[in-house]
This record gives sequence, structure tokens and C-alpha cells, in this order.
Amino acid sequence: MTGDWIEGFSGAVTVCDKEGIILYMNDKAVTTFAKYGGRELIGRNLFDCHPEPARSKLKTMMDEQQTNIYTIGKNGVKKLIHQSPWYKNGVYQGFVELSLEIPFQMPHHERK
Repeated sequence: MTGDWIEGFSGAVTVCDKEGIILYMNDKAVTTFAKYGGRELIGRNLFDCHPEPARSKLKTMMDEQQTNIYTIGKNGVKKLIHQSPWYKNGVYQGFVELSLEIPFQMPHHERK
């Protein structure tokens, strides 16, 4: 499904189809979600992995093909979460979630 580079990528990458079935998880995603089944989550539905109200939000995002971006802090780690639809030949296929560890304090640069 992807190039070899993504397996060693430092961010967690999870890909699902438009029904919510998990198609792919890179090594970081497998490690991140190990306590929930890790690689065994591939083939399962994302909706089964999310309690309410996250399940309803996810359904709306997928139905309306909306991008969702936010940060979280958990166990002393801050992450940027980017959830966005993916397309093949212009046709909606599902969602990609990127989870990147980021510093609690980080520079912001305005570019012209």
C-alpha cells in the first residue's frame, strides 16, 4: 500500500476505508495502539474502537469528509493529531490519521 519509508516514520499513521475498516497501520501506530490489539486492529472497524461522543464525531467527519486537527497531552507527551480524508483519482476512499509527538513549547514562525 505504501513505500518502505513509512514503516520507520516517527509518527503514527493509520488508514481506514470509507466504512471505517482499518486498512493500514505503520510500526509506530501498531506500537501506539498495542494495548488495544496493535496490528490485530487491521481489518477491524474504527467505530468499534471509539466510545461516544468520539464515535459520532468520527462518523460525521467521515460522512462529510471533514478534516479534524487538534493537539492532546497524555502521560507527559503532547501530540498533534491530523485526521483527513484521502482520495484516489478524485474519489473519496476513507481517512488517514497522523499522530505526531511534538514539544509542549515549540517555536512558531510566520513566513512571507
